[in-house]
Amino acid sequence: MDQTMPNSSLRHGRGIARRQFITGASALAAMATLPATPHAQADTLSAPIIPPNPQQVYDLTISPMGCTIAGKTQTIPAMNGSMPGPTLRWREGETVTLNVHNHLAEDTSIHWHGIRCPADMDGVPGLSFGGIAPGQSFTYRFPVKQSGTYWYHSHSNMQEARGLYGAIIIDPRTPPATAWERDYVILLSDWSDVAPHDIMNNLKFQDDYYNFRQRTAVSLVHDAKRDGLGAAIKNRLQWAGMNMSATDISDVTGIIYTYLMNGCTPDTNWTGLFRPNERVRLRFINASSMTFYDIRIPGLQMDVVQADGNDIEPVRVDEFRIGVAETYDCIVQPTDSRAYTIFAQTEDRTGFARGTLAPVQGMRAAIPPMDPRPVRTMLDMGMPSTMQGMDMKGMDMSAPRPLAAHTPPLNVENQNIARMPTDRLADPGDGLRDNGRRVLTYAELRALHPVADTRPPSREITLHLTGNMERYIWGFDGKKFSEAEPIPLRLGERVRFTLINDTMMEHPIHLHGFWSELENGQGAYNPVKHTIIVQPGSKLSYLVSADTPGLWAYHCHLLYHMDLGMFRTVVVS
Repeated sequence: MDQTMPNSSLRHGRGIARRQFITGASALAAMATLPATPHAQADTLSAPIIPPNPQQVYDLTISPMGCTIAGKTQTIPAMNGSMPGPTLRWREGETVTLNVHNHLAEDTSIHWHGIRCPADMDGVPGLSFGGIAPGQSFTYRFPVKQSGTYWYHSHSNMQEARGLYGAIIIDPRTPPATAWERDYVILLSDWSDVAPHDIMNNLKFQDDYYNFRQRTAVSLVHDAKRDGLGAAIKNRLQWAGMNMSATDISDVTGIIYTYLMNGCTPDTNWTGLFRPNERVRLRFINASSMTFYDIRIPGLQMDVVQADGNDIEPVRVDEFRIGVAETYDCIVQPTDSRAYTIFAQTEDRTGFARGTLAPVQGMRAAIPPMDPRPVRTMLDMGMPSTMQGMDMKGMDMSAPRPLAAHTPPLNVENQNIARMPTDRLADPGDGLRDNGRRVLTYAELRALHPVADTRPPSREITLHLTGNMERYIWGFDGKKFSEAEPIPLRLGERVRFTLINDTMMEHPIHLHGFWSELENGQGAYNPVKHTIIVQPGSKLSYLVSADTPGLWAYHCHLLYHMDLGMFRTVVVS
């Protein structure tokens, strides 16, 4: 039985009035920006695959396209007439040429996420090139020095949130040791008929604008039964004293988002086929603007074999969390001739994307109920465990004094300081602990091959991830992008980046142009990633070899965090 819970079931109460007001303005703005052209039903679109060709030359055209998702129509920037854009398949060791033609009424760009290329081919307007003006074309050309699963997206005008993204598969120079019979891209995204600039403005107006799952008197009774009345009330007072919400898991939620798998809504049910006992490779890509997903396939275990395009020693799990911009490749082997649900519930449990693995088209499996919503704790605020449950009365939570040499002061752009940030690499994350399933953690990632550069770092760069939810400002070290100096690196040097998350939200941090070797205790086999999730109240480090000169973007990949300040320029010279 299909047990899909439509997102519309969450749209009630005060959300209706807000949504009616902003949706009309958003649709008009979108239509004015992108004049209407041929229409497509994105619910049924399947991104075509552009395979390798002898010349390795690809023509990509970005044009306005009418698109209907979940009954709502907008005009979107589409690549080659599809959303998601076509899957690009390249070969390691060859040079690709990509001619991108802009048929929009606004500038555009394409960033090749996780691809090692020269700085002027990276695709970030204002840093690596000037962008692609309306009616103009730009040719990207670079050697392919890697293999694995990656993706691309626009870095202009929030077009990424409007559908301009797609998958990249790079076949290795030598055949892999692990074999599989089927190969599918599972591209996850979040979609709204509200224009992204309107969403951002609403968050600036009211930080919990899309958070309709606040704690109530009913949940207080539940907490009191579990923890005792005194402890439950004390916890509420702690959060009230900090003027923060323990239910603030995601800034933008299922109240306006529809969650897509390969461009398909949950009702549409994207399906991948298999024969019993075949090994199926699933290439998961999180192309969302703001959404983390927890992924499982009831009835199947998953062998995670690749993280961010790099091979790892296989880890058998029941579930894993994928942050915005990350990729994970998994091998599954269904033995029964029946359907299996690919279930991707959002971290805040306000919705899900789903698809199906089945022996024939049209089959469906049961959709599992969503897990209980997570609730933040003092651990997420960077409080030591001995302080959890203590009365915060009399504690100065806002004194603008640094706690250490590299600690930014509390100010209008920095709402909190993690008093005792912890190593959370072995923590699966809020909402995933002790759920009865084997959940992947960063601590379990071990590279299949040792890193090439074994030099110790010559210096350490410590950065705090900071923000003020009330004002909806984000940055590094209490400064937004417009106030911060670039981060200089010397060409050829090896540095350690240490990140301390002073906020109560996860941040997917992406350094363009380089590998980030996560220091998770695996030594020479530390996993190599392009996007690293920093959990709330945590501290982690990774090594970077600055081997390519140029100006490089460094930012949180939550779109509205990046756009509102959590962005730096790294200059390698």
